[in-house]
Amino acid sequence: MLNILMVGNGQCGNRIIDAVNKQAFGGKTKFAKFYSKQKFKSRVETIVVNTAINDLKELKHTKGKDRIHIPHLHGVGANRNVGKSVFTENKDLIMRQIEDRGSFDVGFVVTSASGGTGSSFTPMLIRELKERYDFPVYAIVVLPFREEGTLYLQNAAFCLRDMRDSGADGIILADNQFLKQLGGDIESAYNGINDMIAERVLFLLDALDSDMMMVTDLGDFKTVMDGGAGLATIGFYRADKDVPVKTAIQKALSPSGLLFSTNVYDEASRAMIIIKGDKSYLSIDDISNEVEKLSTAVGHVFKGIIVRNGEYPQVLAVLTLESASELEKLYSIAVDAIQYEREKKARVEDKKEVDKAFSQLNGLEPHY
Repeated sequence: MLNILMVGNGQCGNRIIDAVNKQAFGGKTKFAKFYSKQKFKSRVETIVVNTAINDLKELKHTKGKDRIHIPHLHGVGANRNVGKSVFTENKDLIMRQIEDRGSFDVGFVVTSASGGTGSSFTPMLIRELKERYDFPVYAIVVLPFREEGTLYLQNAAFCLRDMRDSGADGIILADNQFLKQLGGDIESAYNGINDMIAERVLFLLDALDSDMMMVTDLGDFKTVMDGGAGLATIGFYRADKDVPVKTAIQKALSPSGLLFSTNVYDEASRAMIIIKGDKSYLSIDDISNEVEKLSTAVGHVFKGIIVRNGEYPQVLAVLTLESASELEKLYSIAVDAIQYEREKKARVEDKKEVDKAFSQLNGLEPHY
């Protein structure tokens, strides 16, 4: 049995962990956490951390003991410099909460790259974990809308840079651009992407601790995540009875199945594909042909098959990337955002000349 740590930092990370707990407890109401047993095969410890207490209060499926409030007014206001200072002041509290949970085989830290608390806390938390423990730590990072605003865009760029420098064993990318595909109101869209990420994470955790016909395990996952440029994404597809496993694999690897937009045949470096379902739906020839097609393009592909009686095929693909053109586009936009903020600040400095005009009123009062 694996021992797994999951930490969600900031509002986005909190909500994704809450979605993981919701699906793990298998209950649709907030009371499920009190009367249901989590469906994890492994021992999974979930923790959420935030400076904004209202964000913690809104969680419905995460137990109170797993919520860590770091007092700092009502958040850090999307300012990563403030967030870094707050983390430094409170890191012993956070690390003590983790240490009290026992030992772990692997850790995942979940965050948005664009906010304040999550994007500043996460690289520093990963660095602390890597310095104190010897288990691998992976970041699951959600990227912002490209039009979300200059502060969020520059935060995303610097957060990812800090994440690379933190010693993280890999960065799994998800992208809020998917919200545009989900439709509906914005709250439903955010819930939708949180559920998408949670579903994939739960599948991965289940697969790493399952008996298989063809085996993938934590060691294989580490090898995959060691490939490429330290970046990865996850694809997923759940078929119905009319969809053959061959098509399910193709859809999991297609842009609509991925959390981050990429052409896997051009940009992926290594992969792990796990297929789960009833044996009657799992054509070994079709599976082998699709895996061979992918391995011809990207190199090594680990393959795992989990037999679950009565279930239609589900496919999970973990893909490390040797290049990421969509990320390069985001960085280009972020550079423009940084330049815009710099120029705006310079304009504000120039307006100090206006203060000289106001100084002429010193010592005077209005007369009516």
